[in-house]
Amino acid sequence: MPHLDDFDEGLFVGILVGEGHFGGDGRQPQVTLRMHTRHEALFAWIMARFPRTKLYGPYHHGGRSYYQWMARGRALVEDVLPVLEARLTPAVDAYAAQRFAEMVDRYGDVIARERERIARLG
Repeated sequence: MPHLDDFDEGLFVGILVGEGHFGGDGRQPQVTLRMHTRHEALFAWIMARFPRTKLYGPYHHGGRSYYQWMARGRALVEDVLPVLEARLTPAVDAYAAQRFAEMVDRYGDVIARERERIARLG
């Protein structure tokens, strides 16, 4: 993963505070961002900084055109979570910080297992 400067981290966290979803599929945690296709350059910016994440789309249905970005598994645990854990605090946005904390709590065992697996792989 490329090194992120303070601007990169701040912009990334700000986007997720305003538009992101912190949740999971019942088995694993995920951070999701869904936005109109007019934000294609922003998704390219995110993918350049988090290349192990996934970008889906463009999708066109229901009168909407959008991309969906997702961070799961190793990309979430190694690349995205450290930025969110360091930067997304209640002082920044209490509601988003709570949603993030709930995701981490709900999937804490999955996150811990993935961190252990990564540590074993070196």
